[in-house]
Amino acid sequence: MIEFVEGTVVELTPTHAVVNVNGMGYFIHISLNAFEKLQGKKQLRLLTYLSVKEDSHTLYGFYDAMERSIFIHLISVSGIGTSTARMILSSLNHNDLIGAIINGNVPLLKSIKGIGPKAAQRMILELKDKMTKLGGDLSPLSNTNHNHFNEALEALQALGFGRLAAEKAVLKTSKELGDDATTENLIKNSLKIL
Repeated sequence: MIEFVEGTVVELTPTHAVVNVNGMGYFIHISLNAFEKLQGKKQLRLLTYLSVKEDSHTLYGFYDAMERSIFIHLISVSGIGTSTARMILSSLNHNDLIGAIINGNVPLLKSIKGIGPKAAQRMILELKDKMTKLGGDLSPLSNTNHNHFNEALEALQALGFGRLAAEKAVLKTSKELGDDATTENLIKNSLKIL
């Protein structure tokens, strides 16, 4: 219905933007990731999604087409509404989220506020194929790499790092190392990030 909103930034917060479009102000809900990319801009263009409910019409804004596609896929999952989808997009960047779904990383998904084990499993079950098409080069980890990933994650947690921070670091490191990733390499390289 409304494909995008382009205009002058009147207000920008981590949760929403107010955009003046020819004298009309649009209140647009955004993710934390979009907020970080939009900081300092006076003029902006946000791709949008209009959520229509009985009691409200809510406009959600996205920095790019990938973020909007992920959002639309997320709200197609039973039990995940627009607010939860925005929370997911605020918690993980595109690549980490797509990688977590493709690789079946339930602990990382569960670490997002509002996502329990059942919702995480549903996301993986319903979105794995769609995210594989979206992610392209983010192929699933082999069983060996998955074991190294879990071992490295447990080691970092034993060293006192929080689960979410450790998972993000190991996920990034495992992508960089690819098939050559060993548990030891994952831990060493993740410690550099942490």
